Amino acid sequence: MIMSRIEARSPEDTGTTGNLVDLLLGGLPAEAVLTDSDVTASYANDMASFCPAGTPAVVVLPRTTEQVQHVMRTATALRVPVVPQGARTGLSGAANASDGCIVLSLTKMDRILEINPVDRIAVVEPGVINAALSRAVGEHGLYYPPDPSSWEMCTIGGNIGTASGGLCCVKYGVTAEYVLGLDVVLADGRLMSTGRRTAKGVAGYDLTRLFVGSEGSLGIVVRAVLGLRPKPPEQLVLAAEFSSAAAACDAVCRVMEGGHVPSLLELMDRTTVKAVNDLAQMGLPESTEALLLAAFDTTAPAADLAAVGALCEAAGATQVVPADDAAESELLLQARRLSLTALEAVKGVTMIDDVCVPRSRLAEMLEGVDRIAEKYRLTIGVVAHAGDGNTHPTVCFDAADPDESRRARESFDEIMALGLELGGTITGEHGVGVLKKEWLAREIGPVGLEMQRAVKQAFDPLDILNPGKLF
Repeated sequence: MIMSRIEARSPEDTGTTGNLVDLLLGGLPAEAVLTDSDVTASYANDMASFCPAGTPAVVVLPRTTEQVQHVMRTATALRVPVVPQGARTGLSGAANASDGCIVLSLTKMDRILEINPVDRIAVVEPGVINAALSRAVGEHGLYYPPDPSSWEMCTIGGNIGTASGGLCCVKYGVTAEYVLGLDVVLADGRLMSTGRRTAKGVAGYDLTRLFVGSEGSLGIVVRAVLGLRPKPPEQLVLAAEFSSAAAACDAVCRVMEGGHVPSLLELMDRTTVKAVNDLAQMGLPESTEALLLAAFDTTAPAADLAAVGALCEAAGATQVVPADDAAESELLLQARRLSLTALEAVKGVTMIDDVCVPRSRLAEMLEGVDRIAEKYRLTIGVVAHAGDGNTHPTVCFDAADPDESRRARESFDEIMALGLELGGTITGEHGVGVLKKEWLAREIGPVGLEMQRAVKQAFDPLDILNPGKLF
């Protein structure tokens, strides 16, 4: 629900929308200010289900830091809320508009400003597409590891805002570990630089980390210094089939306990495997209860795969199939890449949860999701970044059926409760946004919530930056 305090300071109360637009045009070219209601409506929301979105007063598409500063000074003068956006591929409602807001789309700030192979950094604007950066640094023999599944569409700014993860997190970590420095436009239009270009640096509070995952609630990222790694060898992939999810989770524990460092360790449950089979006729055995995919990008990946294959067999794998080359590896990964598309095809609409639990409790998580699916009479498939315990229970439902929609939302909440009971967190990489506000409060507790609100107040005393998100 859009809060009354946001509605109270919409342009209708602080001046006309026309006045807002006129002031914006004082520092922006006409083509960067969109007012047609049909056009602005298309910027109202991201890809999350069950997240309300308001009607923006205007959409702006700046190309420079100075233009972003002008937008924020105008917003501060008129007390108008500002909702920063990237490609709107998010799954928590963090980019959803509020009534009367300025939608600040950063997609036109899409320049890669520098790639430095010696310092192993890239300097980019927030609108750069993740895949475009990965390809650009690859030409220099470098590697930018964070790879969300939407990497062909999502922006670096959006990745920073939500602290995105991806398939390679088990070895390389998440976005936060690669953001070395930021240029940020604050709520009042001032420009602040955080962090560094150096390999080391511990001067003062780590404000860079504070902005990563803040969902645009503390400032607008207009430039980022990102750490890079040497480009690794092509990875080889292994697929292992199991007759139970518990056995697959046991294999995950054996792999991690054994000190192996896979570049990818992904799990698909039987519901997901069936959905992929139905969609793409991939010929996966109908008896498969869980499919585990492991990959290594080491100098001797075949040996690593053999060792992991033996651990999978010891855990009860019914079949282990290692790839011989990159082409076969890509074929094995196709099932995982098709997972979400296949689950969407089951009922037409999905709610994708993002609960992360300790690896040692992964089996309990999957067993609990099975019980919840049965309780609510719903199809819920689970794909997981098993190597780091990050599960994506995906609730399939008919949005046109009110009762099924209600059960979908209740099952989603019960899955989050289960994650907390198992010592996990409500979000491993998708963020809080609107969807999980109540659950953030439960996870961090009243003192933690008070401190987070104090940080927000320090950076945004007028509460105009993405208000109504997080808490």
